[in-house]
Amino acid sequence: MAIDNEPLEEENFAEMFEASLKEQESNRITEGEIVEIQAEDNRALVGVGDKLEGILSLDELRDENGELAFKVGDKITVMVTGHYNERPKISYKKVLEQKKTLDFIQANKENFEDLIIEGTITKKNRGGYIVEADDVSFFMPRSLAAFKDNEDVVGRKIKAQVVKIDDDENTIVVSRRKLFNEERKRKKEIIDALMQEDVIVEGTIKKITSYGMFVDVGGVDGLVHYNEISYKGPVNPSKLYKEGDVVTVKAISYDKDKRHLSLSIKAVQPDPWAEVEDELDEGDTITVTVSNVEAYGVFVDLGNDIEGFLHISEITWDKNVKNPADYLSVGQEIDVEVIEINPKTHKLRVSLKRLLPKPFDEFVKNFHEGDIVDGTVTSLTDFGAFVRIGGVEGLLHNQDASWEKNVKCKDFLKVGDEVKVKIAKINKEEQKISLNSKALQESPIDKFATTHKVNQVVHGKIRDIKDFGIFVQLEDGIDALIRDEDLAPLVKEELQIGSDIEAAIATIDTRRDRIRLSVKKLDYIKNQELMNEINDNESHSLGDLIKDQLQ
Repeated sequence: MAIDNEPLEEENFAEMFEASLKEQESNRITEGEIVEIQAEDNRALVGVGDKLEGILSLDELRDENGELAFKVGDKITVMVTGHYNERPKISYKKVLEQKKTLDFIQANKENFEDLIIEGTITKKNRGGYIVEADDVSFFMPRSLAAFKDNEDVVGRKIKAQVVKIDDDENTIVVSRRKLFNEERKRKKEIIDALMQEDVIVEGTIKKITSYGMFVDVGGVDGLVHYNEISYKGPVNPSKLYKEGDVVTVKAISYDKDKRHLSLSIKAVQPDPWAEVEDELDEGDTITVTVSNVEAYGVFVDLGNDIEGFLHISEITWDKNVKNPADYLSVGQEIDVEVIEINPKTHKLRVSLKRLLPKPFDEFVKNFHEGDIVDGTVTSLTDFGAFVRIGGVEGLLHNQDASWEKNVKCKDFLKVGDEVKVKIAKINKEEQKISLNSKALQESPIDKFATTHKVNQVVHGKIRDIKDFGIFVQLEDGIDALIRDEDLAPLVKEELQIGSDIEAAIATIDTRRDRIRLSVKKLDYIKNQELMNEINDNESHSLGDLIKDQLQ
């Protein structure tokens, strides 16, 4: 068994010894000579001694313009990095990098405590990470990396602090963890200083967002919320500042758990609300400038970093305002009346319409009850129409719009129509105006009265039956009432809507537009006519007449 295994063991030992020699050769720097350039394979063959030719990528020999910086026969210093098919693998770039690393060590080995590098992680090994920055190689032990387990970091750009330079081993050790700790300690000192009372500093705007600005104060970022920019209230920071601007700020709070520093610009400025509270009273008239127009109202600038609000209902006495932009524009100067000051909530409300003449007062001066005027329909409801006259609105009720029964304004009018109306009533206390248009039309009752008289017999149809009587529809749609006491000898319970009926006119009241009928009166008239006929006919005896009636 031993004899059989001996050749194998000698062979394995020889392979191991050869591999050891090759490993010792790795990272060896030597002087070589370019013996051949194989452009089609993008490589050069470089003689490195002992009749060995190493393989070098042409990419390492190109200058900034992509041209080859060497030619066949040129001497070149290379590093042996391994072997491939018995040929040494060599690198010219590694030599340059090693030289830069050595230069870095020589330049900084005496004073590196505060040195911070920014590089890219190019390799991960059992002990840590290789970081390259400006062609200089650094080593970052796993314990100093501050990465999560199994986190893929190769290719990531990082910052780290130099913690050790070994001149003998030509190595530079860096720590990401120490940089974090130093940064945290430094930021804590800055924040502690900022949170002292009355500390005001300058900072540089790094980023502007919709909700505020991030400002760098001594290496620490703080947020200036849009509420903390101006005493006007929330403002759009991009309209006032740009990134890179220097602003004066004051720290107002710090959340240790979230590590969130809040800054304020307005806290540095004098509070203009103190001036407002001292100098303005409700009822004062002030001149302001329109700064913003919204659908619900207008914001006005008082000129001292304070904005007041002019609600849409306070712009004009017109109740049909739909868009404030129809009345005011940005930059326009107007006089307004102060109607509310609240220094605690920093709210100031103003009114424009209170400085304008009240349309109702002007209306009362120019119009009177009984006047016939032209107006414009502004809106229609189930109960009537609102008509604008001289800057105010009056109500034209359905019952005052037409002589026709059950007809509503919206049945024959539309918004924007011009109508002629009579001012029926002006209620000064409630500031209400009642209008009438049917008074300008001929009354059907008046017309009826010209062709009919009391006791005249008329015919019609029963339109409705009520508890107190029945309504009868006569010619031209005119309604007349027969009360229960005037129905005899008819029996109310036997009557039906739509049935024909005959009655005598009891009254025609043109002032109140009413007609009363009576069946009882009709019966009386007929009986009276019969008696007259009896009295006028002396040739017949009473018995004959009675006999004729019985037949």
